[in-house]
Amino acid sequence: MKDQHKTRITVDIYGQQYSIVGTESSSHIRLVASIVDDKMREISAKNPTLDTSKLAVLTAVNIVHEYIKLKDEYERLLRKMNKEKDDDSDD
Repeated sequence: MKDQHKTRITVDIYGQQYSIVGTESSSHIRLVASIVDDKMREISAKNPTLDTSKLAVLTAVNIVHEYIKLKDEYERLLRKMNKEKDDDSDD
């Protein structure tokens, strides 16, 4: 198995610098960091007394919740497509 090229990039999330290493492009890593930063700022605006660690946990919970909803919708659409495909082949 070939080693994939690793990208190292420094990003800013909620005022802190993080060095992130991954196999994705720099633009992808920046996008992910930007989404996390935006979500942290959104939650912080609604809950200004949260400390950073609680804010980070709530951010993770919110993002995973959104991920699960999208995954469920994706799987529902796949089932619907497969059913329609099966229905078409029955004709």
